[in-house]
Amino acid sequence: FESGRCNQGTQAVKKTPSYETLECPPVSQVSEIIRLALAEDLGPGDLTTDLLIDPEKAGRAEIVAGQRLVVAGLWVAKEVFRCLDPGIRFFPQFDEGEEVLPGDVLARVEGRLRPLLTGERTALNFLMRLCGVATHVRDFLAQAASPGLRIVDTRKTTPGLRVLEKYAVRTGGGANHRIGLFDGILIKDNHIASCGSISEAIRRARNSIHHLLKVEVEVTTLLELEEALIAGADVVMLDNMDDAKMIKAVAMTNGRALLEASGGMTAERVRDLARSGINIVSVGALTHGAKCVDISMDIMAA
Repeated sequence: FESGRCNQGTQAVKKTPSYETLECPPVSQVSEIIRLALAEDLGPGDLTTDLLIDPEKAGRAEIVAGQRLVVAGLWVAKEVFRCLDPGIRFFPQFDEGEEVLPGDVLARVEGRLRPLLTGERTALNFLMRLCGVATHVRDFLAQAASPGLRIVDTRKTTPGLRVLEKYAVRTGGGANHRIGLFDGILIKDNHIASCGSISEAIRRARNSIHHLLKVEVEVTTLLELEEALIAGADVVMLDNMDDAKMIKAVAMTNGRALLEASGGMTAERVRDLARSGINIVSVGALTHGAKCVDISMDIMAA
């Protein structure tokens, strides 16, 4: 886990994972997230473990899938344990993005028992959430069966975990919309209300940005779409339009801008829209609709 890429080392394991095709979040961001999560759980100390376990007693553990899932975030679990003890050895058994079955061992961990026990819940919480998102995304894409569409997530993420949840979306096979307010211009209804009109909002944005930035604007009617196109929007988000209006929107736009469909997107609806000419579908449920999956950690007998 170095230089912004996942790197699990060169230990001999049943299957040597390679993370070279997946860009991981920056080290500094993830380290701070892990620090806060450990501080929340550990506080001034692990009362139970410190009372029961000799400080130097060593052991090993297995992290086990309790259901079918898509692997995402094993490297995060590794960093949790290594934050507690840099001497912990972590042996992943599967690649990120690989599907596993109930009972499969996701990783083996070796080292002092105290940090293994203390870090167990935090490591599993990250894994359960990230694997849950990746699994949900993979299932959604399989049901949607729409290779012609780019399906992206939204900013509807768990506070503090966005960078990791968006990583899990990519691991599951989806794509990311903007990461935050800082890396893309999206003029929404309240911006328009504050500026007075779609045209004025686009004008103000255009006057303040360089030529490499695109401007996206949200519309709810075909009349608003036409105003956005005349004003020079690069991307138009069709918010909560029914399918018939979206088909009309594609004809009206005629390639003048990219069209993004948003609002109430199910896998079945996305499958239907694949033939409409829509370019992008944003689905908040990729993250906010994902459930944590069943993953456990078992300490092996010494």
